[in-house]
Amino acid sequence: MSNEMPATASDLRALAEQSNAWPFEQAKQIVARLKKKPKDEVLFETGYGPSGLPHIGTFGEVARTTMVRHAFRVLTDDKIKTKLLAFSDDMDGLRKVPDNVPNKEMLTQDLGKPLTQVRDPFGTHPSFGEHNNARLRAFLDTFGFDYEFASSTQYYKSGRFDATLLKMLANIDRVMAIMLPSLREERAASYSPFLPVSPRTGVVLQVPIVAHDAKAGTVSYDDPDTKERVTVPVTGGHCKLQWKPDWAMRWVALGVDYEMAGKDLIDSVKLSGKICSALGGTPPEGFNYELFLDDKGQKISKSKGNGLTIDEWLRYASPESLSLFMYREPKAAKRLYFDVIPRNVDDYQQFIDGYSRQDGKQRLSNPVWHIHAGNPPLADMPVTFQLLLTLVSSSNAENAETLWGFIGRYRPGVTPKTHPKLDDMVGYAINYYRDFVAPTKKFREPTDSERAALTDLRNALAQLPPEVSAEDIQNVVYEIGRREPFLDQVKKGKDGRPGVSLDWFNMLYQVLLGQEKGPRFGSFVAVYGVTNAIAMIDAALKR
Repeated sequence: MSNEMPATASDLRALAEQSNAWPFEQAKQIVARLKKKPKDEVLFETGYGPSGLPHIGTFGEVARTTMVRHAFRVLTDDKIKTKLLAFSDDMDGLRKVPDNVPNKEMLTQDLGKPLTQVRDPFGTHPSFGEHNNARLRAFLDTFGFDYEFASSTQYYKSGRFDATLLKMLANIDRVMAIMLPSLREERAASYSPFLPVSPRTGVVLQVPIVAHDAKAGTVSYDDPDTKERVTVPVTGGHCKLQWKPDWAMRWVALGVDYEMAGKDLIDSVKLSGKICSALGGTPPEGFNYELFLDDKGQKISKSKGNGLTIDEWLRYASPESLSLFMYREPKAAKRLYFDVIPRNVDDYQQFIDGYSRQDGKQRLSNPVWHIHAGNPPLADMPVTFQLLLTLVSSSNAENAETLWGFIGRYRPGVTPKTHPKLDDMVGYAINYYRDFVAPTKKFREPTDSERAALTDLRNALAQLPPEVSAEDIQNVVYEIGRREPFLDQVKKGKDGRPGVSLDWFNMLYQVLLGQEKGPRFGSFVAVYGVTNAIAMIDAALKR
């Protein structure tokens, strides 16, 4: 049995052309672009500013671009070559010292220099830029992304950008006409797209350019310290561009076809697009994704180090759950904090479970099709993450063996060897419990009516046969909850009698487990064991 799509490439393409999943919508824009201007290879680009350590937003951009790239390959029967370029702006001058690095004093001495000339505060690489580039590459490699890495410093110094830099110099008046209206008066007075790299100090200078010579390919400025007039070529890494002209120059020089950017860069994308057109290029396709917010609703920032890091997510959950988070609603602002992890882990499993029952069209709208480049694995996760968390919480089992004891009894034959992914999830659940659930655990006292209901539940569970199913346990829990104050007059049960409100189930978790919510209570008792559940109720009634 396999989850692979049974269709031929052309059948798959026909389904893809009808699909409104966002990666296909984006890929269709690139297909339309090629109809106007055919080319042999389509270039996808993602940008990274290595002034701080790579953060989770960097992963989001690469993951989403990879999804669009795969959708494009399906829409074109994989007949057009594609490449993803992960471009690092490592020639930018270091403007401020990040909060989350050691040896800040050393970095302070190197302020203003290109990141590839700033000493590495971690002492592992020749420069801070190279340290962060290595972190980015190691991270992308861990996830198995197919990409080519590009360094701004190498591209500038090797002459790769020279022809387009000379074109920028020849069109300096047009570029200035685009940029100046977007600048404050004070900045506009001294603005130039070209930032000379001082031959004397190595600093990327924000200085007025007093002369430019398109024929000679040079710009001149007055050294801010010595007051001497200095003339440097714009080529060969002697100058770098301000970032909006730089972005446009790159699109032209490399022929970028697709690049997405954060919503905070909408105006920048427009300006860079105008400059790209002024230089004779065509701005890439793409869209502006919404930003990630931390637990306080603040924008996540590399230098602040707020929100979740890549390493933190992977301590508590699988890479696939992170990919699902990135796939979902890229144009909606989302809180990226620890409490979003359990839902994404379990939702990923639900999408995997549902995939085998879906037809071809439905599969192309299932996030797991995009996460796994059209070939998701078979569903094989016998318990949910939420259930594992509740098991750890109820038994205080901060070791994998105890948890596997519960799982093995609930699902005979399921072991760490037969289910390595579940074994990973057991580890994630223990880490998550230890770091987030245990410190906030707070049991509440039951009211008199809740006490009576818990006593009845305890007695009803004691009457159940040893091999009772999760469904039968759930029915008992439901029936006991059918009383005031837990009756739900609006929601009827299968027998037409009043249903049971969520308050009943929330009370069970708050009183018995010291947490606000949990998985289906019948499933929990089935895994935890009826005898253990009775002992838990007894302990709560004695408190």
